[in-house]
Amino acid sequence: QQSNVTSYGATTVAIISLEAFAGMWINAFLVCVLCIAWVKKKTLNSNEKILLLLGCSRFWHLCISWVYSFLLIIYPSYLDVQPTCKFLLSTQNFCYCSSLWFSACLCVFYCIKIANFRNRFFIYLKVKIDRIVPWLLLGSVLLSLAVGSSLYNIIDKAQCNKRNSTGQGHFSEMCGKMDDVFFHIYFIYGFGFVTSFTAVIFSALLLLFSLWRHKRKMQTNSRNNLSMDAHIKAMKSILSLLIIYSINFVFLTSTLIPSTQEENSMVFLVYVFLYGFPGVHSLILIFSNPKLKKTLIRIL
Repeated sequence: QQSNVTSYGATTVAIISLEAFAGMWINAFLVCVLCIAWVKKKTLNSNEKILLLLGCSRFWHLCISWVYSFLLIIYPSYLDVQPTCKFLLSTQNFCYCSSLWFSACLCVFYCIKIANFRNRFFIYLKVKIDRIVPWLLLGSVLLSLAVGSSLYNIIDKAQCNKRNSTGQGHFSEMCGKMDDVFFHIYFIYGFGFVTSFTAVIFSALLLLFSLWRHKRKMQTNSRNNLSMDAHIKAMKSILSLLIIYSINFVFLTSTLIPSTQEENSMVFLVYVFLYGFPGVHSLILIFSNPKLKKTLIRIL
């Protein structure tokens, strides 16, 4: 079937394609470098494991999101094929939730590894963190699978209801209806974002408090300490994620409002940021890692 694309649609596809492919290249670079290091060293530390899974989830999220957006704008009728819409949206949601929770795991790892507290439980976590990280990652994957499968069932139910009531039309038209089915979709998106966002906020606050205590102790003892540099580097990574997360949360929430189905500059800005987020933050993580930064500069 021939497409009927407006100039707005063509511009949107062009911009998000550039952002999506740039983000996929950045995350593919991250994954490739870590896989090569894995083959050479036969092992990965906890930080590298989190970065590897984060890069994989963001790569596939961008890839699937681009395919869905391309079909939605260029060939919207193709999404009427029932398995296509369900598969794309549920897989996209799985990858998105995975990337959010892997990011949260990275912040929690930085916090536990670098922050200094005398609490027994915190000391226990610091000692056992390398054993805890694989379980955190496994839990993130299982939660994301549960969210993705739940969304698949919700979309299946919604499409059946729509087919029985109207007999035709595509999924984007149905998204504007605020019924009980789509309340569950909003709840799923909210649950995935709020849980990870809460972990990032607490990690940032704990690390900031640890940095403040450490700085005060250094002024008292008049001694330099390498721990200060580690605190500052971790704070930069976590605060950059916190700022981008906050903006991302506002834009993501705005996409759930029915009025965002209309074509205007604000909606265009929202989707530009949402597609830029995975690549920009991965680039920040690369430049905060000396080995990854050196490799990227050498390739460029």
